[in-house]
Amino acid sequence: MKVNLKPRSMMFPAPAVVASAYDENGKADCCTLAFATMCSHRPPAVMIAINTTLKRKTLKSILHSKEFTLGFASIEHAAETDYFGMASGYDTDKIQDVNFNTKKAEKVNAPVIEEFKVSLECKVIHIAEVGSHTQITGEIVNVQAEEEVLNEKGKISFEKLNPLGYDDISYCYFEIGDKIADAFKIGLKFRQKTDE
Repeated sequence: MKVNLKPRSMMFPAPAVVASAYDENGKADCCTLAFATMCSHRPPAVMIAINTTLKRKTLKSILHSKEFTLGFASIEHAAETDYFGMASGYDTDKIQDVNFNTKKAEKVNAPVIEEFKVSLECKVIHIAEVGSHTQITGEIVNVQAEEEVLNEKGKISFEKLNPLGYDDISYCYFEIGDKIADAFKIGLKFRQKTDE
């Protein structure tokens, strides 16, 4: 039997991703986000949301520059990713604190955290205030990926990346798990036969 629960934001699974931007002085900063998702194929775009009430420095930097990168954390970087969400960029240099390195993105004026194996370079195309968060849509203008996470067809392999998952209800990080089926194939058994 289903029961009604108090409404809250939730999405399963949710990626643990890190948004990075340069501040008005050209210094790299970042923060971990639980609110991030794909939102368009054409143009390719992602939507992120950053808590406005917490006075995030990274949010201020993104709104200033209108460009950002989004790094996908693998499970080996769980501790660093967690720290990026806990510490304030106003108080410390988070990237330096964990001994990570940055380089300038190729297509946008934003830092790429080199330790993350996949990074999206984004230009802001839409901003909206939604309750407690500022929702930002970024057009993906470049994708950087380490060769070690590419498959034989040159595409990013979910298994090789082994991305970090986050549960905003239990406040825990998870390893996602094994492949169980091919999309757009396993459901074919429910299609009506056209030759009947």
